[in-house]
Amino acid sequence: MYEVALSPYNPKLEVGEVIVYDSTLRDGEQTPGICFNLEQKVAIARKLDEMRVPQIEAGFPAVSERERASVKAICDQKLDADILVLARIIKGDIDASIDAGVDMVLLFIATSDIHIQYKFKKDRQFVLDKVVEGVEYAKSRGVGVSLSAEDTTRTDLDFLLQVYRAAEDAGAERIGVTDTLGCASPEAISFLVSTARKTVKTPISLHLHNDYGLALANAIAGVKAGATAITTTVNGIGERTGNVPLEQFVAAMKFIYGKDLGIDCTKLKEVSDLVESFSGLRKPVNQPIVGRNAFSHESGIHVAAVLCCPLTYESIPPELVGNQRHILMGKHTGINYVRRRVDDLGLMATDEQLAEILDKVKILGEKKGRVNDHEFREIASLIIRSVFTT
Repeated sequence: MYEVALSPYNPKLEVGEVIVYDSTLRDGEQTPGICFNLEQKVAIARKLDEMRVPQIEAGFPAVSERERASVKAICDQKLDADILVLARIIKGDIDASIDAGVDMVLLFIATSDIHIQYKFKKDRQFVLDKVVEGVEYAKSRGVGVSLSAEDTTRTDLDFLLQVYRAAEDAGAERIGVTDTLGCASPEAISFLVSTARKTVKTPISLHLHNDYGLALANAIAGVKAGATAITTTVNGIGERTGNVPLEQFVAAMKFIYGKDLGIDCTKLKEVSDLVESFSGLRKPVNQPIVGRNAFSHESGIHVAAVLCCPLTYESIPPELVGNQRHILMGKHTGINYVRRRVDDLGLMATDEQLAEILDKVKILGEKKGRVNDHEFREIASLIIRSVFTT
């Protein structure tokens, strides 16, 4: 297998531990139209654990009895990964979570004035009181506690810092920055994380949505600013336009920034396909890292170079992320690949025949987009045999 060939201008991240807590089974399942059954949830959790994802957000137990049962079933698997669940600051939510046997409860409460006014119809003091109440109660039940400020990126900064200080003083082990609407820039995330770190000593987590296509960039900006726990979902599924894609974040951190998170990248395509199958939500063929086209080549210039040295148009071997290289035939195919394919078929062709085969391939490619193996074999065989039958 050849070495990776990345840009020499990429900076190496000199940061400490970065923890991925994958929320495919919680926020991912909140994708409209997706509902995993218990067996599917357990299978996904086991696969994530097999890949050495350190923390799995298994669900939101307060949603239903079925949800509580699936969370308990995952906890009963005795996985190496820590099992986390989401909970409102409601005693029933917290009790249901802890009774399922989880390792950490992810408490959340909205902190923006928009939410406080229109959702709670309360004031800021109500939020501060609930934060202390919730963290202290969950801690009293002997479980790890995280406190996230829902709609962080639209929350008044002074009040946000009050919330964080209150959560820390009450015993929270993790403080969450949440871009609920995916409307913050990387610069905003960097500022919020940096400011929070100056205010509290508690580790900072990130939960980021992808409404403007910035979730991955925001995650990296947050890590650079000192966040130590990042929410991901397989294939980036989740509410509206989804979350930080597990496969893209893990691969970018390892191959672009030189920060190995300890997750087995060779299984990224496998878990992607598993979630695609269970969810019924097809990922685009051009999905980075795990899409079929991520390591596919059709252009004659590209194919000729890749056949000579894959480094020319691939920065990493596809096998490093569990994917495969695909050489496609169509209107952009070149003569070198036609010659290679004819040789693979065990046929002998003159330069004139190769040119005729290429012409037929391009015509068919323009008509239907791709020329499959069977179609190419028919074209090549017909043209080469015609010489001997005339």
